[in-house]
Parts: sequence; structure tokens; C-alpha cells
Amino acid sequence: MKPSSWVARSRHPARNWGLIAGALVLIGSGCLILGLQEHQHPLAGPVPSARAPKAPKTKEAPAKVAILATARSTPVELAIPAISLTVSLSTLGLNADGTVQVPTDIQQPGWYGLGPSPGEIGSAVILGHVDSSEGPAVFFKLRSLVAGDIVDTSLADGVTAQFKVTSVVMYLKTNFPGQAVYTSHGYSALQLVTCGGAFDTQTGHYLSNIVVYTSLVALIPPAAA
Repeated sequence: MKPSSWVARSRHPARNWGLIAGALVLIGSGCLILGLQEHQHPLAGPVPSARAPKAPKTKEAPAKVAILATARSTPVELAIPAISLTVSLSTLGLNADGTVQVPTDIQQPGWYGLGPSPGEIGSAVILGHVDSSEGPAVFFKLRSLVAGDIVDTSLADGVTAQFKVTSVVMYLKTNFPGQAVYTSHGYSALQLVTCGGAFDTQTGHYLSNIVVYTSLVALIPPAAA
């Protein structure tokens, strides 16, 4: 997958967290492309510190300015009408080597549970595969999203956190912007991440990541959801 020029293809033959969390979570190494067998190709690269990253600190809201947000609650479903996607979510953590866990099902994305939940102040992150040797995966069409598209996340407490896409960007994995993706910007954001760009047939990995940036625009209570 790839952004504007990131047409994801199926091939078959935040900032250094330093003071914030003592670790940098990067979307780095390769994405799953050869199928889920004995080896997983992580969507996220190694964290330099042995400590698990914590939810990033939030900035204080300016006086008299209300910021839309909700209480922490596990996201259970993701819906993106523009690409006709409605899917349940898993919860991801860290592997023993400090890499972010990979969704075990190529058709089910995962929420990074060590960060904020969608709707909390901060940057929530959901990761998913683009494809495998079997064909397109859950985030294969993510590249086609544009600013203004809606992303809904249903939470365990019944609230639906509704986000609007602000931008879709492709980054080389060697230049992944951890700060932009994982750290708080003082409001409720949700980033969707998958692989894209050129595909290296020798390693079986894509060389880039696609990141869809969104911001919270509505909280729909259970009765109205």
C-alpha cells in the first residue's frame, strides 16, 4: 500500500520518548507478507528500552477551552464507511524483545493497548496488515482514504468515538515519525498504520508505512450509537 502514490500492491510468487516514557515505539521492521506461519514480521520495530512505553503525557488545555474527550474504554470495533470496512479489534502490547505485537489475524486490526484508547486525550494507534500471500488484508484499502473521511470506533462502554481523517502520509520505515504517531498533541487523535510503498521481494517486506491521521469530532452515546 502507499499514499497518494502509495497504491498498496499485493505481491505473491513518538519522537524519541526519552523523558516521556523512556522508549521510542517505531513502526519499523517488515509487515506480514508471506502469511502467518511460524514467523511474524512485526508492524512495529524494536523499542530501545526494556521498559514498556506508557501512555504519553498530555498537554494542559488552554483556560476556558473545552476539549472533546471520553473516559478510557477498550475499543471493540472499527468502522470506516469510505472503504466499506467494519471489523472487530484485538488488543496489542509488546513482545519480549520490545517490538510492538502484530495482529495474529491478517483480517483483524489491533489497538496498541499501552497507549490511550480512542477518544481519550492523546494518540490512540490501531495497526493492521495490508496483504499476505493469500491476498488483500484488512487495511489493503487504507491508502485510498482522504481528508474528511469518517472513522468510527465502538468502545466497550457503549460509546462510539467518531474521528475525521486529517491526512494520509507514507513514510520510509527508516524515517518513521514516532512523535507524530504515538505522542499526545493535546487532543484526542487516532492513527491507523499499515505497510506500503515499494515491496522488497528479497526480504518479503514493504519499505514504507502508511499512516492515516485523524482527530475526534464526536462522541455518540450508547442510546444513539
